Parts: sequence; C-alpha cells; structure tokens
Amino acid sequence: MVYSSASRRRFFATFALMLGLAVFAAPVGAIAQVTAFKQAVAEAASNDEDIAAFYRANGYTPLWTGTGEQDRNRRAQLMHAIKSVADHGLPAARYDADGLMAQLANVRTPRDRGLAEVAMSRTFLKYARDIQTGMLIPSRVDSAIVREIPYRDRTGYLTGLSTTKPAAFFRALPPRSMEYNALIKEKVAMERLLQSGGWGPTVPAKSLKPGATGPAVIALRNRMIAMDYLERTNARGYGADLQAAVQQFQIDHGLNDDGVAGAATMNQINVGVEKRLQSVIVAMERERWFNKERGKRHILVNIPDFSAKIMDDGKVTFRTRSVVGATRDDRPTPEFSDVMEHMVINPSWYVPRSIVTKEYLPALQRNRNAASHIQITDRRGRVVNRGAVNFAAYNARNFPFSMRQPPSRTNALGLVKFMFPNKYNIYLHDTPAKSLFSRDVRAFSHGCVRLAQPFEFAYELLSVQEAEPKDYFQRILRSGNETKVVLNEPVPVHLIYRTAVTNARGHTEYRADVYGRDAKIWSALSRAGVVLGGVQG
Repeated sequence: MVYSSASRRRFFATFALMLGLAVFAAPVGAIAQVTAFKQAVAEAASNDEDIAAFYRANGYTPLWTGTGEQDRNRRAQLMHAIKSVADHGLPAARYDADGLMAQLANVRTPRDRGLAEVAMSRTFLKYARDIQTGMLIPSRVDSAIVREIPYRDRTGYLTGLSTTKPAAFFRALPPRSMEYNALIKEKVAMERLLQSGGWGPTVPAKSLKPGATGPAVIALRNRMIAMDYLERTNARGYGADLQAAVQQFQIDHGLNDDGVAGAATMNQINVGVEKRLQSVIVAMERERWFNKERGKRHILVNIPDFSAKIMDDGKVTFRTRSVVGATRDDRPTPEFSDVMEHMVINPSWYVPRSIVTKEYLPALQRNRNAASHIQITDRRGRVVNRGAVNFAAYNARNFPFSMRQPPSRTNALGLVKFMFPNKYNIYLHDTPAKSLFSRDVRAFSHGCVRLAQPFEFAYELLSVQEAEPKDYFQRILRSGNETKVVLNEPVPVHLIYRTAVTNARGHTEYRADVYGRDAKIWSALSRAGVVLGGVQG
C-alpha cells in the first residue's frame, strides 16, 4: 500500500492526539504510565545493547512516539525513507513499513507505545546502516572481497538523529558521491527500458566482421539501433556506419575499438537489459561498502575494467591499462584499500612462497637447472649452489630455500614496482610481457596488478615532489641499482570491482564480470528480497 502525503498527515495527527490523551488524560496515573512506557522500552531493547544504551543514557525519553514536532518529523522521515528504499536497490519488505504503521496505529497503552518506540528504532538502525554502508557483508559473499567496511557506531545514529533536523539527517545517510547519484539515475533508466521490452532480439552469431551480410548482420544493426549507437537506416550490410557504431560500443565497454564484432564484443552486445540493471544495483551496494573518504589524490584500480587511474580532486590525471589476477585457483586480485608508501626502481623479484612450492620446486625436481634466471637463496639470503641440493628430498612444507630474481629487463616485475604494504602481498608493477595489454580480457597475473605504462605512472606520482620527475626516475633507472624511492605524501590505493561505472561525461559504461563476483552479490541481494523493475518484494 502506498500512502499519500495527506493520509500520512492525518495518521500522524491522530496518533499524536491519541498519545497526548493516553499520557495526560489521567494526571493521577501519569507516573504509572511513564513507568510502564520505560519498562516496555527496557524490555523491548534488552536484546540490543546499542538501543538499550541509548535509552538508558537519555532517561528513556522517546525519540519517535512523543507528541512534539520533532518526534512527528522523525516518524514522517523514517516512513518516507523506508518506503523509498527501492530507489536505492534495497528490498522494501526488509523494513516492513506497513507492519510498522499498523503497530503505531494499534497503540492503546503506554506499554504499546514503548514497544512501538523500540520497533521504530530497530527499523531505523537497520535502514541507516543498510543505506550508508550496505546491506550485505562482503566477505560472506566472496572471500576475496576483503574491503574493510566503514561501519558507523549504531548508538551514534540514534544520538545524531536526536540532535539534528530529521530531514537533513536522513538526506545525509546515503553515499553523497557523484557515482552513486549517477547509478540511481541509470537504475531508473534501465527499469524503464526493461519494462518497455529492452533491446530486442540478440545477435545469432559468435562474431561478425566489416563487409559481412545476412540475417545476423541485420540483427546486429537492429541491436545497435536499439542501443542508440546507430541511426535507423535501410542499409543491410556491415558497412562503415555499423563499424563506427561497434567501435563506439567497444569504447564504452572497455574493449579494443577495432570495429570488429569479435567474440568478446559480441558477448557484451548480447547482454540484456536485465543483466545490466543487475550490474547497476550491485554497483550501488558496492558504492555503499566504499562510502568513505578516498583521498584528494588516490589510485583507483578497477579490476573488471583492467585499468589503473591516478585521481586528483575527483578527476582522472593519468590512466593506463592493467593486467590483473587470473581467474583460476587462488590468483584473482582481491578487493581492498591501503596506502602506497614507496616505489622500487630496478627491483628484485622475491618469489612468493606459493609460487616457489607449487611451480618452481616441481620443475627443479625434474631438472635442477630449471628457471636458471632465478637465484636460490638460504635463510640468510646467500645464493645456494644448485648442484649441492637434492631437490627430490623436499616437499612444499619442508623446502628450506627462497628464490630471487635480480634486477634486469627480463625481471618478472619489470623495472619498477609500486608498494602499498599489505597482508595479501599485492602491488602494482611493470612487466616484460607487454603483449598481454593488447587483449580484451587481461586476467593473467598471480594476483598483482601489472601496468602498461609504469614509467609514466611513476612520473605522475613523482610530479608532486620532483621538479623533473622523468629525469629523476631515468637517472636511477640507468644506474641499475635496486633503489627505494619514498613518496613524500603517501597515496591511498583502492582496488575496486565495478561492472557498471560512470565515465567523465556522466554516462554509465559496463564491463564483463570477469571473476563472477557481481553474480554472487546479485544472488545474495535477490535472496534478501531485491527484485528488478522497481517492484520490491
């Protein structure tokens, strides 16, 4: 049921009058009624320490069910908020606005009022946390989402509401970022498109090239027209106009813009409106998880976009392609935030233990001269003579050696690495495997993020502390010596995962769900009651 503004006003006016009669009609029993209210609040809040602590601290003064103007405003704002949660991709049933309204309407005694008071606080706290920092717990959805969520103090929500104008307080709860606002607009647009039938039939072909003709090309044309990439035309072949449309689609979806509808491009063209809407709703939940100060200057690595950006005051000042962790085994790149403290020019590669034991030890057991470009070292860092080691005598648990690749142009880390020390051993770095950056899907690493333009990335980072950052970098590089360069102002690094992202023009672009994480999040949201089309159940 949707309540009109007039209906809500009449309800709250009647409720306020009823409360006044209940409290003040019998002065002789006023103390008893107050006591009954307090006892009911204490009883109802007994299994929620935050709510109980708030009411104990304020002497059990009502926040919602009093007769004052602020109480009425708080009730009205809460009801409006929980009946508008579908706009934010949250499930209305989770907050049960109708049930809460019914409980308020059935208040007859001070005890009833105390129970309703706590019920409203419970609903408010659930809504406030959900809308500000997300409904789901990320690590329970996927263990590689290790982001620390900036949860606010629950008692602080209640205290803040009690000392702030209700309308202003509720407005400040959702993320205030431009990205979040753009996603809300995109959600509305995609819902309308879904309700009107979407983009029509998919293209029945695995790939198509310029010059092609036939029914599949006509289907591709129709699809591009429906997506607003092509003007309506009588042309039937894969001509220059269709090639240009496909190129723009590729640009908007992070693909190589060659104008050829290859396998990766065709997969994205055939994604339906329903899936795109799911991506938007998931991105909104992710934005709530990431509702924090990101840094005036920060680095943003969007894993499905295969990109790394340097952001200054909300604007991209440098962007480069990236390679991220492979989709198999334990290689996918995790999601988290940390702070970049330094870079290492001419780095050594200290091979991670997992790679030593899983990949190099078996190779050394077959051939002691395998991976000859990498040194084997003991616990004190001394190089070990391979001929003196019986590799067959060891396994993954008892192998006592480490492995190190000295600085060189063929080093696995290339010629520079960027360090933000973290327990996941993830960092950004150069690579000698340059050909991988030309791929549409760039998930090949062991988890770290490889950069297509690492030198230019370094120049930009150093530009705030060196008058000639390129000359400074190149001078150290030419020395061949492994050199640590400290960033005078450490830079926050955010590894995020967004398949729906807003570009500089304010348009939403889409990416493939390379690790399947967004599918897991959507499944969890769906189980919690979120549905598509703006109809929440």
